[in-house]
Amino acid sequence: MSVVPRRSIDDPGLADEFLRLVGDGDEYGAVEVVTALLDDGVAPQRIMTELIAGTQARVGELWAANEWSVAREHAATAISERALAAVAARTNVRPTRGRVTIACVDGEWHALPTRILAEMLRLDGWRVDFLGANVPGPHLITHLHQTGPDVVALSCMIATRLPRAHAAITACRAAGVPVIAGGRGFGPGGRYAQVLGADAWAAGAEEAVRRLARNWPPHGQDPQLSAFLGDDEYTYVVRNRGQLISTAMSRLTDAYPAMREYNQRQLDSTAEDMAHIVDFLAAALYVSETPIFTDFVAWTNSVLQARGVPAVALRVGLDSVRSQLRDYPRASAILDAGAAEIK
Repeated sequence: MSVVPRRSIDDPGLADEFLRLVGDGDEYGAVEVVTALLDDGVAPQRIMTELIAGTQARVGELWAANEWSVAREHAATAISERALAAVAARTNVRPTRGRVTIACVDGEWHALPTRILAEMLRLDGWRVDFLGANVPGPHLITHLHQTGPDVVALSCMIATRLPRAHAAITACRAAGVPVIAGGRGFGPGGRYAQVLGADAWAAGAEEAVRRLARNWPPHGQDPQLSAFLGDDEYTYVVRNRGQLISTAMSRLTDAYPAMREYNQRQLDSTAEDMAHIVDFLAAALYVSETPIFTDFVAWTNSVLQARGVPAVALRVGLDSVRSQLRDYPRASAILDAGAAEIK
């Protein structure tokens, strides 16, 4: 067991030390750090948002830069969760506010940010029902009818989940429960949250705590006003997703001869990338927001280049999808805008 000296949370070296501990899978060392901070009187909210959440953001950056593997990223996340649990175990606040249900939308697996929000709200006096990752919409609504919360906090970290987030938001509000949305999947400043009918949006756990502490619930719009999105092009892309991906993979081999030398792992990764292209295109069509796709392409290009995949491979991938959608002007325009992001 490593021995970690007590330090102030403002110590500039603390973040690097905690990152090393979670990266090494040192659960005991990570827990020692957070408990020592608590012993020194540091507010648990600061430990959760500044140290644990801040470190997790750096973990994601290291994976994107190909400096950490997926396995190491997952192991580090598990250690961060254990450290968060240690902080939560040292605090006990009796509920004085209402009841909040916290969930990740169907298909969303990034649960640590919502777990931090759950603990932050519990510290602020809320009775919290934390449902965790990947909560199917019907099960969420059943829970609302069984428990009658005052509000639902819904997280979406990846824009491809926006159609499912929309279904959940609409169903919650139809059940009479307002929704506060969070997560980068809702776009810069939460711009897509309003389109999908959420009553409010928060950039992070601290902002969500402040929003829910005052003037809640807000007077939102009629949920039916935003209940229907998507069009014929979106429907076509979703219904023909499998065919678009498989045809693109076939054409990609002809257009990018280097693929003939790929092993099975590389082929599987390429198929996943093609699926992401189609899914992000569908999400952009769903809410009529081209930046959803262009931001994805720019990010994917940087990730692939960090892994030694040339930009031409992504461009060819986009072309292989676009060639199947010549009769769909909005989809073609979005794909063209994505191609323009590849430098």
